Amino acid sequence: MRYRALDPKLIIETAERLEERVAERFPDAGLRGVAGELVSLSRDLAKAAKALEAPIWWLRGVIIAAVVAGALVFLFVGTVLPLDRISGPDDAVQSVQGIEASVNMIILAVLGFLALVRSEERIKRKKVFRELHGLRSLIHVIDMHQLTKDPATLSANFKPTAHSPARITNAPDLARYLDYCSEMLSITGKIAALFAQSVNDDVVVDGVNDIENLASNLSRKIWQKITLIENR
Repeated sequence: MRYRALDPKLIIETAERLEERVAERFPDAGLRGVAGELVSLSRDLAKAAKALEAPIWWLRGVIIAAVVAGALVFLFVGTVLPLDRISGPDDAVQSVQGIEASVNMIILAVLGFLALVRSEERIKRKKVFRELHGLRSLIHVIDMHQLTKDPATLSANFKPTAHSPARITNAPDLARYLDYCSEMLSITGKIAALFAQSVNDDVVVDGVNDIENLASNLSRKIWQKITLIENR
């Protein structure tokens, strides 16, 4: 069972080790701050995902109270106010109308009950997407840091302009920098997967898959750069 579920603690530890590795090799780079933010976000989102596993007890109390109240209303209508008090015993039209109204009331009560039951899913779903929004933003920040890390700058024919950004001119360091970015993107996907593990909802799973696909696609571009560096 140990390897059948993601362990938030291990994900956080992996992010912390990655931050230490980035700090040791690139102490002055902005990527170090991004790695620190990834650690902080992984801690916050791990707590949020864990909290979503618990039922929303106050909402379930409201649902139970609504069911009890509805049952008491039907009991009141069916016993205290029998049909013969509402319409005459020979009035068939009013009796049919009364039965039709009762059926409509039952249908509305059932629909209302189903809406209350699914309200917990909607509340949790909204919380998940609020957390995933911050994770998606961090993914784009990571992508911005690798954007200017171009293997073409390692060429002897490369000539920077006056507005060219600071470049890493050492091939091993450039490859390691890009590898750190790829690892960060991989960790973001694992953090997102914690929500799919905590909330059993198809919409949440689709949202998590979108985050993972975004991180994987950006990581694929990074590895294309690493391949170019290795081929040199």
